[in-house]
Amino acid sequence: MNDNQNLESSESQNKRIFAHLMDGKRITSLEALKLFGCMRLASRISDIRRDHPEVNIKVDRIETATKKKVAQYYVSQ
Repeated sequence: MNDNQNLESSESQNKRIFAHLMDGKRITSLEALKLFGCMRLASRISDIRRDHPEVNIKVDRIETATKKKVAQYYVSQ
């Protein structure tokens, strides 16, 4: 059993974010926070890339309504 709750939370977030991406959906940091309580999306993406090297996760820079540029992750088919 793992007593590190942060690790368990990260693993759970990884699974949910991975499923989200595999459903053909895209995700930004703000969406990850709202949907999964994830405050470190780039770290979760790094974990997913390590655990699933066969999956081609891409990133686009998009502009928000407030003119900020943010990363948006998706799976390239």
